[in-house]
Amino acid sequence: MIIEDAVVLSNEQVYENGYVAWFQSEALAQGTEPGQFVMVHCSFDGADPFFARAFSYYKVDGDRFALLYASVGRGTRWLSQRVRGDVVRIYGPLGKGLRFPDERGNLLLIGGGVGVAPIVDMAERAVARGHSVVAMMGARTASALLPADEWPHEVEYVVVTEDGSAGPQGFVTDHLGEYQQWASRIYACGPNPMFESLANVLRHNGRRQRPEILMEENMPCGWGMCYGCAIFTRKGVKLCCKDGPRFQLFDVYG
Repeated sequence: MIIEDAVVLSNEQVYENGYVAWFQSEALAQGTEPGQFVMVHCSFDGADPFFARAFSYYKVDGDRFALLYASVGRGTRWLSQRVRGDVVRIYGPLGKGLRFPDERGNLLLIGGGVGVAPIVDMAERAVARGHSVVAMMGARTASALLPADEWPHEVEYVVVTEDGSAGPQGFVTDHLGEYQQWASRIYACGPNPMFESLANVLRHNGRRQRPEILMEENMPCGWGMCYGCAIFTRKGVKLCCKDGPRFQLFDVYG
């Protein structure tokens, strides 16, 4: 684990309450896996808020990396106000990332809300390795969707909104359709109800896709000290930050 004072390069709103912040830190950018995360101290004095906030890597480029986040509370509002040249205390990389198949395949990537962040990193790396990628994103409404130009142009981007303002209406797991048959592997990140719904859809499709998920539990420390992110799995109690956030879907939602 590396503790760095990372320099803000840019911090821009990309959709409703959604921001992308780029940081410069060679130590935090190198050797990462898609799905790993960092802990960000969203205050100057480290006291208010006291606990750091967990954010998945969104994009990595040389000695730079980006985080996608929603401005929803004191910590993320503070982060949204940082400007170029500001310094932010960050530690990581943490957790276990998603794993690519050895052979080139058809990868279906599913994201819900800001859970789409590590899916973008996964998509960029998958395309670079020659995989075919379909990315599906679910959101409440069109204004909460990640813009298409944030994805690699090789990726087929499919959107679903609960109110039907963009794409088909409903939840993203309601519209897997032919994509679940096309996919050789499935990966997802989002809220827990999305995972439960995904398990119900995939449980009886007769495919051996070994779906992997990235859990989004609250992580006060990020490295297994506080036990604040414990989850129940078929293999016993696990810590999302230390044992995950990568898990097999059916180990958690069997």
